[in-house]
Amino acid sequence: MDEQRTGAEVETGAEPVAETPATPAGAGTDTGEGGGEGGPEDDEGRTSPGRVPAWLRTVGRGWRHPRLRWPKRVALALVVVSVLSLLAAGTALRVNYAGDPAAGTQTRNRDALWMGHAWVDGRKKDADVKALAKRLRATGIRDLYVHAGPLEHDGTLPESAYPKARWLVDAVHRELPGVRVQAWLGDVLATEGEVGMRLERAATRAAVVRSAGQILDAGFEGAHFDLEPLHSDDSNYLSLLDDLRRVTRAHDAQLSVAAHQIDPLPNLHSVFGAFTAHPKWWSQSFFGQVARRVDQIAVMSYDTALPLESLYGGYVAEQTSLALEVTPQSTDLLMGLPFYYEDNMDHHGSAETVAAAVRGTRLGLSRTDRTREHFGVALYVDFAAREKDWTAYEEGWVR
Repeated sequence: MDEQRTGAEVETGAEPVAETPATPAGAGTDTGEGGGEGGPEDDEGRTSPGRVPAWLRTVGRGWRHPRLRWPKRVALALVVVSVLSLLAAGTALRVNYAGDPAAGTQTRNRDALWMGHAWVDGRKKDADVKALAKRLRATGIRDLYVHAGPLEHDGTLPESAYPKARWLVDAVHRELPGVRVQAWLGDVLATEGEVGMRLERAATRAAVVRSAGQILDAGFEGAHFDLEPLHSDDSNYLSLLDDLRRVTRAHDAQLSVAAHQIDPLPNLHSVFGAFTAHPKWWSQSFFGQVARRVDQIAVMSYDTALPLESLYGGYVAEQTSLALEVTPQSTDLLMGLPFYYEDNMDHHGSAETVAAAVRGTRLGLSRTDRTREHFGVALYVDFAAREKDWTAYEEGWVR
């Protein structure tokens, strides 16, 4: 769920557009395709074949510029190391995807579904709730994260954003007894740009807390936050969660968050942060600190840039294990399922399938904490889901 999945741009009623953690969301980076060998770089960091010096174009024809001998050898060594590292990582992910999930690693009836804004702005009617109930009744879904924002950059939330909240909560309770309706609130953070919410401002955090109390007073049974891009080790975010927890407990409501993926290699977020503006992952330690402050934590385990189902499924298995290791037994840990289709640099729809995510989730659960009760999956997102996504979830996880 990258920046565009923070709730600032969730379902306008039109067909879903291919986006995306955002953020919210993958394990890849933006890459440019280089031109000439060693040429000057353009504004995006890519080499330009039309600007390669004449002396450099003779390389490979029997002459070597003396200053290039050692740099080229170092560059070649780096390429070899990178290729070998990618091969090793790919092999590890394939191994992670091997084997059979243990018996009993299926729904604990603690699953969740992210839902678009149409459910609270007046577009959905009683007939839609009845159809939703028919779809969900035989599944393990217990929580609905219904988009009720976005939050303003100053942390406030206009009441006009969710005029049908009370109607929806009452309708869901009538048709789906026991299912909770939480308000999904998000915004883009100003961590990688000039515009967005600034959690370092105490006044902004205080406004977010007031907004949480506001939506709970409106009838929602929980507050689900998706703030992106949220960098690892953000102490202001932890402080915000502490304050939010006091409000949700006072209302006997749930506090849940959408979480970034965990470093697949130690300190990978630090490495990416040193070379890019988008560190992407959280440290496992920070993930644990967040998990200890909430009732539910849902990993946005999609948008990984991985090109094959076996690699993606192995990655989800690893993410599941890493998350299980640091999430308290009392906190619901949910692994995200990609209920949408896209094909771009961040998300290859043919690889990031629901079936692969479910199998990876079950394998990670089998190997790490097979009998854990506070565990489930979270489906992103209702308005982009296809029938095949529902079938894969039901056959792989529910039955």
